[in-house]
Amino acid sequence: MTRKPRGLKPEEEQLWRRVADTATPLKRAKPVDQILNPPKPKPPKPREAFDVPAFRLGEKADTALPRMENPGARQPLRMDKKVFTRMKRGKATPEARIDLHGMTVAAAETALRAFILRSHNENRRLVLVITGKGRRSTDTGPIPQRAGVLRHHLPEWLSRPPLSSVVLQVSKAHQRHGSSGAFYVYLSRHR
Repeated sequence: MTRKPRGLKPEEEQLWRRVADTATPLKRAKPVDQILNPPKPKPPKPREAFDVPAFRLGEKADTALPRMENPGARQPLRMDKKVFTRMKRGKATPEARIDLHGMTVAAAETALRAFILRSHNENRRLVLVITGKGRRSTDTGPIPQRAGVLRHHLPEWLSRPPLSSVVLQVSKAHQRHGSSGAFYVYLSRHR
């Protein structure tokens, strides 16, 4: 429990001023009045309010979300619904596959770009990209690290040119094709 300082009585304050006047300061000191009666702190400045446009419940937002943030998340369907259903159930067989296990991020991106563009030129529609689920690091430092670096980068790579013009749909693979460690990539027709 902390006690509040009791302050000085008038005779104690007078004695203090006489002693303080005879002392030679080492550094430029505050005036005695500031020591005895410190200034009150200024109140904090009010924070600026965010400029949020008016929004009513049920109203559609003006800004569109990025096309692919998470390949396993729901995306608008950009391919035939029957083919998509077959693909999600694991009934569609991928025409080609690439395994990115053990590659560095730079090597995996280069290999993926070459594979997708080659598959598109060969009129393949459904390909399987195996990234792996990732492994947990034994280093438990103060900053957590995401497991599955390649799996994390895949949506970004597929949403940037030149691959964005070729890729129609990305979906998590069925269990028989690798589940969350692999992704179906459905390509547009070659013109």
